[in-house]
Amino acid sequence: MALNTNSIDQMQVVPTGGPLGAEIQGLDLTHALPEDTVQRLHQALLTHCVLLFRGQEISDEEQVRFTNYFGQAVEHVRKQMPRPVKEIFFVSNVQKDGQPIGALGNDDIPFHSDLSYLRRPGTLSIIYAVELPSTGGATKWCNCYAAYEALNPDLKARLKGLRAVHRHHVESQNPPEMIDHPVVCTHPETGRKALYVGPHLTRYIVGFSEAESSELLRRLFDHMSQERFVWTHDWQVNDLVIWDNRCTMHRRERFPPTERRIMKRTQIFNDEIPYE
Repeated sequence: MALNTNSIDQMQVVPTGGPLGAEIQGLDLTHALPEDTVQRLHQALLTHCVLLFRGQEISDEEQVRFTNYFGQAVEHVRKQMPRPVKEIFFVSNVQKDGQPIGALGNDDIPFHSDLSYLRRPGTLSIIYAVELPSTGGATKWCNCYAAYEALNPDLKARLKGLRAVHRHHVESQNPPEMIDHPVVCTHPETGRKALYVGPHLTRYIVGFSEAESSELLRRLFDHMSQERFVWTHDWQVNDLVIWDNRCTMHRRERFPPTERRIMKRTQIFNDEIPYE
């Protein structure tokens, strides 16, 4: 691909046809992006919540450079084996010398927003597919704007002012204090409201009894997992996907433990604490 193919005129935004997501065509991420192209990508991400780039044979350094167009790539809070580019976090079930090279294994991972168990959660995540199993491992994204907007007025009124505790199931990953966020958050750039709960990391609603909290969260989880709010991505090698954790939840489907899957992730944190 020629060096000038990253001009804004050659960039195409092709919606998935689902409730969120768009494929970006015409860009080669092995080369730098001009400022106007970056600005259009940023706007496309705000509009579509998830962006897919296919056929990108990129290095770790190039993935970090792409990430930095949207903020500052940082090392993941979870420690991993030494690696050449510390901002790269391996999501993998592969082991080397009896030790996992990455995290998260091969099981199903329910809907969640990355790092919501922190006071300042992850805002944007980027994953690059290096090696894939023959079946399984698809990722589903939920449009949490649409899920919130489809709630009936009475339920919207009930959610106003509510906060929920988010907690990682591995206790050592959690900060010492309990972290809670609004059940409905306002996106700081779009001003739109979105549900901010998911079955993987949201534990309970503050001030509710255990039974009342479980009933309401289950109702919200069932609502947001409806297909009308969800787009499924079946990965191909050299796919790169960036998504906005402030207005989406995502989940991963299980894949066979005997097959290898290697994904490289980068992440961005902003200064905002989620707010209603």
